[in-house]
This record gives sequence, C-alpha cells and structure tokens, in this order.
Amino acid sequence: MLAPATNAAGPPAPIADIMHMIRDNNMDHTAELMALLEAGQVERTRPFVQGLHPADLAEAMHDLSIEDIWRIISFLSPERQALVFGYLPLEIAAELSHVLSRKELAIIFTEMSADDRTDLFNKLTPEEQQTLIPALSQAEREDIRRLASYPEGTTGAIMTSDYALLSPELTAHEALNKLRLEAPDKETIYQSYVIDEARRLIGTVRLKDLIIAPPDMLIKNIMRPSSSSLLVSETQEDAVRKIAKYDTLALPVIDEDGRLVGIVTHDDAMDAAEAEVTEDFHKMAHVGKLTTSFRDATIQTLYKHRIAWLLLLIFVNIFSGTGIAYFEDVISHYVVLVFFLPLLIGSAGNAGSQSATLMIRAMATGDVQMKDWRELMGREFVVSLAIGLTMAAAVASIGYFWGGPNIALVVAISMCAVVMIGSIIGMSLPFLLRHFNLDPATASAPLVTSIADITGVIIYFTIATMLLESPPLAG
Repeated sequence: MLAPATNAAGPPAPIADIMHMIRDNNMDHTAELMALLEAGQVERTRPFVQGLHPADLAEAMHDLSIEDIWRIISFLSPERQALVFGYLPLEIAAELSHVLSRKELAIIFTEMSADDRTDLFNKLTPEEQQTLIPALSQAEREDIRRLASYPEGTTGAIMTSDYALLSPELTAHEALNKLRLEAPDKETIYQSYVIDEARRLIGTVRLKDLIIAPPDMLIKNIMRPSSSSLLVSETQEDAVRKIAKYDTLALPVIDEDGRLVGIVTHDDAMDAAEAEVTEDFHKMAHVGKLTTSFRDATIQTLYKHRIAWLLLLIFVNIFSGTGIAYFEDVISHYVVLVFFLPLLIGSAGNAGSQSATLMIRAMATGDVQMKDWRELMGREFVVSLAIGLTMAAAVASIGYFWGGPNIALVVAISMCAVVMIGSIIGMSLPFLLRHFNLDPATASAPLVTSIADITGVIIYFTIATMLLESPPLAG
C-alpha cells in the first residue's frame, strides 16, 4: 500500500516528497505517473514524461483515463506525440483521437510513420475519417488512401512508404547528401532502394557501402542487385518468413509489374508475427478473433467469442455418449472397464493434441508443405506405435491389478490403438484443412480431443467385446 501523497486539507505534496515515496516503494512507470497525478503534480510530470522512452510511456499510460493520457502527451512535442501514438494499442489511440480537435489530430497524423498512420486511420469511424482528411496534405491523403486499400492480412497492409530512393546515376557523395536531407522523414536509411525511370526496383544500397565508397563512384556501380523482395499481394506470414530467412532490417515490396510500392521493416514484421501467433492460439482454443486485447475485452465480448464452438462441441461429444450406450451390455458385465475409460480417451486426446500442435506450428513456419504428407504419415505411424506400446505397458499392470489378465490385455491393446489413432488424427487434420484452403490452426485441441474421444470409446469397447467372454443371455 502506497503512503498517501497528499494532505486532505493541505496543498499538493512537494515533488521531492513524491519522488522519495516513489523510490521507497520501488514503483514502475505506471505507478509513478499515478502517484504524480493523484498528488496534484500534473505540471511536475513534464520532465518525468519527457525523459521516458515513447514505448515505456505508452505502456505506463495503459490504465489511465483518456483525458489523463492526453494531458500527459500534451507535454511532448508533436514528433514525440506521434511516436507515443505509434506505441499505444490501436483501440486506445483511436479512443484518444475522439478527444482531440481536428487540428491537433492532423498534426499528430502528419508526424506519424506512414504505416502507423494508416493503421490508426483504419480504426477511425467513416465520419471521423471524412473530417480528418481535409486537414491533411495532398501527399498524406493519397498515401493513406493507397496503403489503406490493401486487404487485411497481405503484405501491402503492413508496408510503409517511408523509404529512401536513389537514382542509379547519382554519385556516392550526392546520395549521402540526399539521404542527409531526407533522413528525418524516413523509416530507415540503412538501406536505400534504386529504381529506374519506370519505378521498377533494380537494386539496393547499404548505408555502409555508401560511406566507404569513393565520393565520385556512381550508385549503379555500388548497388547490389535486388535478389529478394515481396509481392504486395503476398501474405503477412510470407513477409515474416522472408525477413527471418534473409535476416534483414527491411524487404522491398513490389507490385505485379515489378514497381516498388513500399517496404516491410523488421519491427512491422515482428508485430505481424505476434498478431498471427495470437490469432492462431485463439483458433487453437476455438476462440473467435478478438479485435481488442484480452485485458480490455468485455464480459460480453469474451462470452460471444467462446460460446459458439463450445456449444458445437457439446453436440459432437454426444456421439461419445451414444457409443457408450451402444456397448451397454458389455459394460454392465465388466463394470471395471468404466474405470479405464477416462484414462484411455484422455490419452488419445493428449496424443492427438501433441501431433496437431507440432504439425500446425511446422506449417506456420513453412517447415512442412502439403507434399510432405505421405512421408510424415509414415513417420507418425512409427512414432505413435512406439508411444502407444510404452503407454500400454504402463497401463497393463494397473489393468491386471483391477481386473485380472483379460482386462489387462484389453486395456493394453486399447491404449496402443487409441494413442496411434489419436496421433494420426492430430497430424492429418491440419493437412485436410489446408487442402480445403482452411486455416490449419482450426485443427486444435478441443476439436482433436472431441474426435479422439469418439473414436477412443468405439475402439475400446469394440476390443473389449471381441476379447472378453460373451456375457450370458438373460433367459
């Protein structure tokens, strides 16, 4: 519990006392801001706020009201405000835009990077977009409209237009002078892009190569041919994969005619990768796509995104109950079989979930392609057989203890069979979904477990019926 920073009847606490309290309580940035605001030291937060990195400041303000966030951001220069906006969650940045005047918002938009500006613009309502557009310059309006036109999930949706262009006929000295003037407005100048008269990409130049080159050497003699690029229509996963493969800070984005239209930077690729992994985790749990963070999601939102699949899986799992009812006779004569039922179907689901998770991740990283199905199926058969035999040996002793050798044999054979079937189902579902152009992440734990439960019940009691003595018929 923090010591009170203000006196109920007195003036705001001196800033020295507040900072002493902050140090004594070992506060993080969020608590520091809260302590300063609660102490009535709004103006005294200026040097503290200005000394924070924009990313730290954005994180520290997450729990503050929109009014307090803007009051704090207003202490910063427009350039710093734009940086903080870029680090804020889009939902908070959009809500913050509601309290700003058109002029204030236009100034921030002007200073933001092209991709962050477009992302925020897409979060505004159509009415807010129409109000903002006239306050921007013609170049910014056209840039936003162009970047906002690319479909979500494509490389074009995460690229930026803030990159450095060079002509092949410039000298190294002229190129450095050009970059020196343009650097404040570019996302990165560590790599520049060389284009011809038709704006087709013909090469790239590293800043290091420009610096060490003779001043009069032409760019066309310094540049490296562009061996790797992204199509604007490629998926964001392709962009992430290629940037990781080539271990580069950015990759150029071209259209179908080879014209340079933007670049995807390493940090934007990381953001896209994080969003994609989050979406895949949600799909693997059969949770609908959240448009906000989990922390900020309302009860209604979480309910709506979780209930649909759970209701569907109820009806899928009815088949398990139907299977149990079908084998009612053998169960009534060998009640001990029920003891092993949760163990067996749980093992089938666990094995299937393992296989599905490994396969989904391998597909997401590009490690596995559709053509690998036959080879992987054979390998999974051998691996699941070895796992099944090991688990069968472990459970056989328990079966012998509870029901004797016949029950031990039934349980052991069933365990091996359900583990193998569960593993093969878990491996095959992602391939099947990919074949029908569906997301393999949908072949997730709940779905695999439900299917494995149904097949496990049928396999277990079928083996029990075949191997155990037929119960006498009632006269």
